[in-house]
Amino acid sequence: MPIHLLALCGSLRAGSSNKALLEAARRVQPDGIGIAIYDGIGALPHFSPDLDDDALLPEAARDLRHRVEDADGLLISCPEYMHCLPGSFKNALDWMVGCQKFPGKPVALFQATSRHEYVPALLRDVLKTMAADVVEEASFVLPATTNRIDVEALAGDPEIATAIRETLMRFAGYIRQNR
Repeated sequence: MPIHLLALCGSLRAGSSNKALLEAARRVQPDGIGIAIYDGIGALPHFSPDLDDDALLPEAARDLRHRVEDADGLLISCPEYMHCLPGSFKNALDWMVGCQKFPGKPVALFQATSRHEYVPALLRDVLKTMAADVVEEASFVLPATTNRIDVEALAGDPEIATAIRETLMRFAGYIRQNR
C-alpha cells in the first residue's frame, strides 16, 4: 500500500530553502511514497476559537484539516524567524489542533539548514503538545550554510538525494509498522 505524505513548508517566501528541500524530497521520493506539497498556509485566516466549529470553519482551514487527515504522515520544513516559528506557520498549526485525526499523526522534520538554533526544539515541543508522533529517525537536516538552495542542485546531488530517499524510506517503514 503506498504511503501518502503531506509536506508543509513554514516559509511563505517564493525562494524558500525549506520549500526547495521539500520539493527535492518530492522529486527523489522512492517508489511507494507520494508527497504532496501543501501551498495554502498563506491563505489561512487568523485562527480564532470562535470559528473552530463545523458550521463556521473557514474553507481554507477545512481544506487543510482534510488534507492532514487524509495523509499517512507529515513532512514539515520550517525556518527560524527571530528565534521563533514564523507566525503564518504557527497559525496553520493552530488550525490543525481541531483536526480529529491529528493526534498520533507521524511527523518527520526536514531542516534546510543546521544554522537554526531554536526552532527545531520549539517545533518539536509544539507538535508534541498537539499529540503528534514526531519520528526522530525520519527527520533530516541538510548541512547547508546558506538559504539559497536550488531544487535541481539538491535533487541532482547523488549524496543528498540518497540521504533524502533513505530518510523517506525510514519514515514510510515507521508508518507501515505503526498503522
